[in-house]
Amino acid sequence: MCGIAGILHLDGAPASPVLLKRMTDAIAHRGPDGEGQYVEGPVGLGHRRLAIIDLSPAGHQPMITRDGRYGLTYNGEIYNFQEIRTELESLRYQFRSKTDSEVLLYAFAEWGLKALERFNGMFAFALWDKMEKTLTLARDRYGIKPLYYTFAGNTLLFGSEIKAILANPAYRMDLDREALLEYFTFQNFFTDRTLYRNVILLPQGSHAVIRIGDRASTTTRYWDYHFTEPEVVRDEREYVEELDRLFRQAVNRQLVSDVELGSYLSSGMDSGSITAIAATQLPYIKTFTTGFDLNSASGVELGFDEREKAEYMSYLFKTEHYEMVLKAGDMERVMPRLVRHLEEPRVGQSYPNFYTAQLASKFVKVTLSGAGGDELFGGYPWRYYRAVVNDDFEHYIDKYYLFWQRLIPNSQLKQVFSPIWSEVKHVWTRDIFRDVFQKHAETFTRPEDYVGHSMYFEARTFLHGLLVVEDKLSMAHGLETRVPFLDNELVDFAQRLPVRLKLGNLDHVVELNENEPGAKTKKYFERTRDGKLLLRKAMERYIPESVTKAEKQGFSAPDASWFRGESIDYVRRLLFQGSPRIYQFFDRKATQHLVNEHLDGRQNRRLLIWSLVYFEEWCRNFLEGTAADDSIRRHGASR
Repeated sequence: MCGIAGILHLDGAPASPVLLKRMTDAIAHRGPDGEGQYVEGPVGLGHRRLAIIDLSPAGHQPMITRDGRYGLTYNGEIYNFQEIRTELESLRYQFRSKTDSEVLLYAFAEWGLKALERFNGMFAFALWDKMEKTLTLARDRYGIKPLYYTFAGNTLLFGSEIKAILANPAYRMDLDREALLEYFTFQNFFTDRTLYRNVILLPQGSHAVIRIGDRASTTTRYWDYHFTEPEVVRDEREYVEELDRLFRQAVNRQLVSDVELGSYLSSGMDSGSITAIAATQLPYIKTFTTGFDLNSASGVELGFDEREKAEYMSYLFKTEHYEMVLKAGDMERVMPRLVRHLEEPRVGQSYPNFYTAQLASKFVKVTLSGAGGDELFGGYPWRYYRAVVNDDFEHYIDKYYLFWQRLIPNSQLKQVFSPIWSEVKHVWTRDIFRDVFQKHAETFTRPEDYVGHSMYFEARTFLHGLLVVEDKLSMAHGLETRVPFLDNELVDFAQRLPVRLKLGNLDHVVELNENEPGAKTKKYFERTRDGKLLLRKAMERYIPESVTKAEKQGFSAPDASWFRGESIDYVRRLLFQGSPRIYQFFDRKATQHLVNEHLDGRQNRRLLIWSLVYFEEWCRNFLEGTAADDSIRRHGASR
C-alpha cells in the first residue's frame, strides 16, 4: 500500500524535516500517489502513498488524531477494518475518511497494543504517542509487510526499506559479517539480522516500544504460529466444508479495493483456486503468468514452464490473461535493479518475481498471490519426512538442521570464509537454527508432533523470507500484493488441522528402516503428491483435476542449465575475472571450486551461484564509500 520512514531523537533534539524528506524520497517507488511528513520536536514521521482505499485527500498520511495525541504512518491493509470501525463508532469515535488507516489509528487510541490482536490483514506502522513520549513500531502476524530500524547514536531510524535508513547520514553503512555467514548457510536469515550492520528487521508478529531518553527498546511478540494436533478428530467431510467456507471468505475479504485488482496465475493449485474464487466476484479479472524459454533446459527443468495450465485455467475462469517469457540473459539484465530494490538476499532465486510484478503493474495496482498455501497445508512433504522419526528433540534438530544447510555445509564454512573467519568463528549456525523454536522445544512422542514442528519452522522462516521478497519486488513497481491464505481465520484452521489430512505418506515414512539397503530418497522423500491432501479435495470443486492431482512445481527458472550454458560467461565474468569484491570475505580458490563443480556438471549448485552473483552485485551497489570499501582498497581482495 505505501512506504513509511521516520526519525526519533532519544535525547530530545529536534528532528530534521530535510532529512526526513530525503528518507521518504528514497522509497518514492512504494508510493507514487502522494507524500507527507509530520515533524514535532524529536519525532519525524514520513509517508509515501499508494492509494488503494479512499483515494481522496482524506487518506493522506501521516495521520493525526483529533486531540493531537497520536500520530501514525502506516503501510498495509486491514481487511476487517469496517467491522472495527463500526465498533469504534459505537464508542463515539468519529471518522473523517473511509480508510483503514484511520481505523487503525483510533483502534490504537482506544485499545492500545491490544488492538494488534484485532487486526486481520497485513501491516507495518509507526505510532507516536505525544503524551507518553513513546514510539511504537509493529508488524503483522505473518510478516507480510517489512519494517527495519536501527539506532545511530541517540537517533532511531526506521523504514519500510533499508534504503530509507541509508539516506540518513547518521547511519554509517557496513557489512554484518555474522549475518553473511548465516545467509550463506541457510540462504535466509533466521534471526532479525540483515546484511547491514546494526540494521534490524522487526520480527513478524511483534511490536517494539521506544521511549524518549531510553535507548533500550522493548520488543514483544504478540502472536506466533502453533501447529497442534486436535484432541478430537472430526469427519473429513466436515473439514472439507469448513475449509471451503473459510477459503472463500478469505479471498472475498481481500477483494476490497477502490482501484483495479488482478491475480497471479501459475499452473498450481494455490493461485488457481484464488483466481477461481476472485473471478466469480470480478468478471474478466486480469491474470498474470511468467513462463520460461526451455530450448536449453534439460531434465526436470523441462517442466518449469507453467503457461499451458495457466492458460487453460484462464480459459475456464474467463480472465483477461497476460504472459511474459523469460530467457537466459534476463537475470543478468535485471540484476543491478533487482539488488537495489531487494536490498538483501532471501530465499530462492527471485528475479522471475521481479519481472512478473513488473508485468502486473502495467495493468493493475493490486494483485493476489498464492503464497502461504504450501506452508499452512503441508506442501513440502519431502522436507517434513527428513525428520519425522527421531530419538528426541535434539536428534530432530540435528537432522533437520543438516537438511537446511542450503548453500555451504558446515564442513566447508571455515575454508570458504577464511578471510573473515576470526570475526565469525564464534557463530554456531546450529544454535541459530535451534533458536527459531525457542519455547517450542517440547517433549514429543508422535511423528505428527515433529511434522507440526517442521511446519512451524517453515512458516516462521521460509515463508517469511518469501513474503519479504514479494513485498520488495512488487512495491518496486508500485504494486500491492495480497495473500489470501494468510487470513487469520484460515491460518487458525490450518494450524489445528490433523497432520494426516495434510500428508498421505506418513505411515509409510514412519516405518523407514535406516539400515534398509539401497537408495531411499525416491521411496520416502520425493513423493510430492503427498502434500496438501485436504486442500486438494476442497479445491476440486473450483479447479481441474489435472491441477489438484499434479506434482508440486515451484516457481523457478531453468537456471541450473543456463548457468552451465548461455549464462556461463556472465557467471565467470562476475566470479572469476578481475577482482570480484566478494573475495574480501570469501576464499577465492575454495569458492571457485564449488562453482566449478556446478559448471562442470558434477553438482547442482544453482542456489549458491545465484547467491554469489547477487552478493557480488550487492557489494558493488551498497559498499561503495563505506568502511568495508576502504578496507578493500587498502588490502585488496584475497586471491
